[in-house]
Amino acid sequence: MFKNKNENMNNVCGKRIAELRLALNPKCSQRQLAEKLQLFGLDLDKNAIQRIECGKRFITDIEIVAFCKVFEIQPNDIFAMV
Repeated sequence: MFKNKNENMNNVCGKRIAELRLALNPKCSQRQLAEKLQLFGLDLDKNAIQRIECGKRFITDIEIVAFCKVFEIQPNDIFAMV
């Protein structure tokens, strides 16, 4: 079983997702982002997005693709700040 050695962070792109969400015009709440993700077939709630953004939740490749569709960016752009 994989054991994450860095107990405080479970993903490297959560902060970037928060930045992209707040950069939307108009700004987007976590709940609104969850609704946008549902349009792309990804069922996350506000709490899951909150945990992703603060690094407490792992993020899958499928979720990264959905975030990129919402933000209209390429997957490499979500890791730009890493």
